[in-house]
Amino acid sequence: MQKKLYIGTNTKMYKTIRQTVAFLDELGSLTRDIDRNLLELFVIPSYTALDAAARTAQAQAITLGAQNMSWEDEGQFTGEVSPLMLEETGVRLVCIGHSERRHIFGEDDEVENKKVLAALRHHFTPLLCVGETASQKELGIQNEVLRSQLKVGLHDTSPEQARHIWIAYEPVWAIGVGGTPAGVMYASRMYTVIRQTLREIYGGEAGDRIPILYGGSVNNMNARELIQAPDIDGLFIGRSAWDADNFSRIIHDLVDICLIK
Repeated sequence: MQKKLYIGTNTKMYKTIRQTVAFLDELGSLTRDIDRNLLELFVIPSYTALDAAARTAQAQAITLGAQNMSWEDEGQFTGEVSPLMLEETGVRLVCIGHSERRHIFGEDDEVENKKVLAALRHHFTPLLCVGETASQKELGIQNEVLRSQLKVGLHDTSPEQARHIWIAYEPVWAIGVGGTPAGVMYASRMYTVIRQTLREIYGGEAGDRIPILYGGSVNNMNARELIQAPDIDGLFIGRSAWDADNFSRIIHDLVDICLIK
């Protein structure tokens, strides 16, 4: 049986409400021919666009996510967005621990764990992002960093809850305008570390079910090679996905490859 392919994007702080709706409408139309039993297509827009995004005609074909979330349901937390607020938008996915949240806004593994637990409590799918910095890679401690991020970030979650968890491996040095994508051999080694750690946390069967995505300077040139690497279940794509036509071409290409495998 063909394994489901996970492909999505986070638009960060780039698209307005109008631009997001237009993007979703075009993307949904261009990918209408793809069986959603084979493809889990997701888009993570800005908070302000979520309500309008959920009301588009394509909302059923594209899973919508939030870029962040508070671990508290309510309270005196100016500027935060609670799980209760996200429930009203129809969001099903929450991105947690993106490298920009960790390294620009100072979130640590304990904070990410609180958010993972809150997401599961409110029946969202947490997409937990993990990845090492360039200096950690140079020191040769990337394995330890990934294991720590996973073991702390997923602390107190159960094998039953693991069915609703996704992981994105995003090496910090590979993200952004100046990022350099990880080579397939290097990414495969890191995926082995991630998969082994998930098995330690949840056991073999539950740990093997969790989809692991790669993100970090994915583009039309390297997407094909990355998706064929062992253990990579999908791609979390940045600016190459922000044009619906180009994103559709990448998606169709990857789906065709996976059907041949």
